[in-house]
Amino acid sequence: MTKYSSLKVAVTGASGFVGRHVLNALIRYDLEIIAVTRDAKHLVDYSESIQIIEMDIYNPIPDKFQQICCADILMHLAWDGLPNYRSLHHFETELPRQYQFLKSVIEAGVASLMLTGTCFEYGMQHGPLSEDIKPQPDNSYGYAKDGLRQQLEFLKSIKSFNLTWARLFYMYGDGQPLTSLYPMLKNAVLNGEKKFNMSGGEQLRDYLPVEVAAGYLVRLALARRDFGIVNVCSGTPISVRKLVEQWIDENKWGISNNFGYYPYPSYEPMAFWGNRNRLDALLEEQ
Repeated sequence: MTKYSSLKVAVTGASGFVGRHVLNALIRYDLEIIAVTRDAKHLVDYSESIQIIEMDIYNPIPDKFQQICCADILMHLAWDGLPNYRSLHHFETELPRQYQFLKSVIEAGVASLMLTGTCFEYGMQHGPLSEDIKPQPDNSYGYAKDGLRQQLEFLKSIKSFNLTWARLFYMYGDGQPLTSLYPMLKNAVLNGEKKFNMSGGEQLRDYLPVEVAAGYLVRLALARRDFGIVNVCSGTPISVRKLVEQWIDENKWGISNNFGYYPYPSYEPMAFWGNRNRLDALLEEQ
């Protein structure tokens, strides 16, 4: 029996981009896994190794909701309305229903929460970003995420539970939404295009392969500790230009870049990346 063999872990948003990679990381451990999704067909490949609950978490079915609440750990990855970061939906609709779901789960007895935040909580701040920097969200998504974190911090003052807020930076890999940089480049190659249209590429970002990020999330969650905010990032800035060129070289893709075709995004600064000192320290303790 391993130290995790008696643990039960529930994952919301389990069929999403990050969710599927989190499931892949979890099944390497000897524990019970509950995957929550709106459509079980998306998780048919996992049906023999995990328990799948088909449910809309915002309209919970009592008996299925109770199964979630029997978990020792909830890894909450669900969030609607992306990738439209500026939509009012995030704080008008998503924020209140996210909080109500999580409050209900905590009141029902789940003792440890691991939630994913976003680097957009930092807003238009430049350079290396550490967890002690005050959030200054500049879009609706970042504002709503930071608002949810603050609500949960207030809830902790009257209800004891462990909270880890994993601030995700940029990720890439299999299953990513088609509007993201990596799948757009891959599709351009598959379509036989000679040039890949993109921005000037000089912006500095922080990228991790999604399977690496998922592994970090699982390790943080299984610790069952009150870690608070943790940047989940590489800690190393890289220009988008260099990153795309690396992808092309690694995959031996016969395509060249058409830099400057698109303007730079207005909702993010030109240069920012995560400080991962806290992440490294927490992982070292395990």
